[in-house]
Amino acid sequence: MRSISVTPLAVAFAVAGAAGGAARADQGMRVSGPFVHDNLAIYFVHGESVAGPVPLTLQEAVAKGQVQVSETGRVNELEIENTGSQSVFIQAGDIVKGGRQDRVLTVSFLLPANSGRLPIASYCVEQGRWSARGSEDQKRFSSAGEAMPSRSALLAMAAPPATKERPQPDAGVNATGGNAALSQRVGREVDEVASKQRQVWESVASTQRKLAQGLNAPVASPQSASSLQLALENEKLKGAQAAFMAALQPAGEKETDIVGFVVAINGRMSSANLYPSNGLFQKMWGKQLAAVVTEAIGEAGGSPPAAASPPAPAAATQFLADAEKGKSTQRAVAAGTLQEIRDADKFLYNEARAADGQWIHRNYLAK
Repeated sequence: MRSISVTPLAVAFAVAGAAGGAARADQGMRVSGPFVHDNLAIYFVHGESVAGPVPLTLQEAVAKGQVQVSETGRVNELEIENTGSQSVFIQAGDIVKGGRQDRVLTVSFLLPANSGRLPIASYCVEQGRWSARGSEDQKRFSSAGEAMPSRSALLAMAAPPATKERPQPDAGVNATGGNAALSQRVGREVDEVASKQRQVWESVASTQRKLAQGLNAPVASPQSASSLQLALENEKLKGAQAAFMAALQPAGEKETDIVGFVVAINGRMSSANLYPSNGLFQKMWGKQLAAVVTEAIGEAGGSPPAAASPPAPAAATQFLADAEKGKSTQRAVAAGTLQEIRDADKFLYNEARAADGQWIHRNYLAK
């Protein structure tokens, strides 16, 4: 195992800030690793934790009954409410089980205490159902124990809006001026959501195929063959995950300054997640590790070969730096959170910041 300072990141932050993003300089951060099992390599990012209470995770809050995620009757929008006195961290890629279809949530944010009912964007990860499954409540979601294991789905959800304009309506079809512009914008947004939903469905189907090939057994559930959630509960998959988890999970629990991790699969840098504190990292670590383990199992027969050597720590550092150099766009998302996306040729960087400017999650994806 080797450790390397994250000095290049300070330069990358300044460059990105000059390009329109928020300039930062995270001092004293370093990357350690790799910790390797089979075709999966994990690198840890070490740094100082932000002071203050650690929020509950969505998984914890749903299990406690503090957060309710409810159906709206619309595939791409749910409602969420925090009835407790603690804030709740929600990470893009959290999967909620139940309702009329299992969903994946699309943005990272902090849900405040006693939030009231708020809308939250979602995509379906169970294409073949629109009714109660067994004895489940079709109006509410019962658990949030899994995270999206498909990098292609995460890329689709996080990608900035396409700039391509829709065809202009025929004269007289819409009112002129502001109404026509509004109609055009709404139409683009509808097209964008539909396109991303198709990509998520394709990614779910691809994940199920890859897992079935890697495990030499079907993972789709007879109860609902299109459900990603039920596929992730497959007993053979859980058995295959166990060796990875036993080899890698303890490494993330030993040091109290770990605030994130970088992933390489089949010798290629793949993704990373950073959190503002070790406390939040520790809460998210097992769930997020299970997701990347699932992806690694599915990619065991991919290219490059699974036996490819893991990159050196410097490659993980460079991956983080390079991902932050993309073109910056920003938008307001749930609960007053500002989302910044930096889109580069080979990378996509996604940062969520609270209303006070404090970042709450950073996600890095290789394209």
